Amino acid sequence: MTDRKAQLAANLAKVEERIVAACVAAGRKRDEVTLIVVTKTYPASDVRTLSELGVRHVAENKDQDAAPKAAECSDLSLVWHFVGQLQTNKVRSVVRYADLVQSVDRSRLVTALSKEAVRAGREVGCLIQVALDADEGGRGERGGVGPDGIEELAELLAASPGLRVDGLMTVAPLTGEFAGRQRAAFERLMDLSTDLRRAHPAANMVSAGMSADLEEAVAAGATHVRVGTAVLGVRPRLG
Repeated sequence: MTDRKAQLAANLAKVEERIVAACVAAGRKRDEVTLIVVTKTYPASDVRTLSELGVRHVAENKDQDAAPKAAECSDLSLVWHFVGQLQTNKVRSVVRYADLVQSVDRSRLVTALSKEAVRAGREVGCLIQVALDADEGGRGERGGVGPDGIEELAELLAASPGLRVDGLMTVAPLTGEFAGRQRAAFERLMDLSTDLRRAHPAANMVSAGMSADLEEAVAAGATHVRVGTAVLGVRPRLG
């Protein structure tokens, strides 16, 4: 085993212990929570190693890094999540490899995703990114639509060929009433998920929590956690 593989294996084991403990504390089964490893800024070799170690879900946030990496790893049995802010001019590329786009937050993006999914002959799962720091009718500092915009986007997604309404995603906000209150933010997301599922029963994914706050997300009921640093380490500064 290479040093890097041993390092990743040890880090994955620690994250797994945290998820198991969080599930036990919340009275949940371990298989109710899916780990997504965020591989942004790390090489395709790490993705390949993670696959060898049993990881099945990986996430990227920039198409210029993700597209070549996904192509290099196309022989692997992986589910690719796109989690970054997505500009419409990158949609055609992203749709070629992303199985799910977790950052859907505006109608123009839905239209572009649908067009390119149909062109590519693919069905792309979509999560509506919810900004819990957004003013009514506005967007959040890290992207995302305010809670009042979820219903309209979900209806548009449901009516768009090539797309699937899979659920909701959020990033713990840095400002507003939920700043520093990750557990409360994630519980709010769960309430919004309950509302969404009344109209879209299959939209049961709730993506929340990262390296620093995955326990709070699991406690609130998240189905997916997005972990980068705790698995891959802190990337050294270049130069």
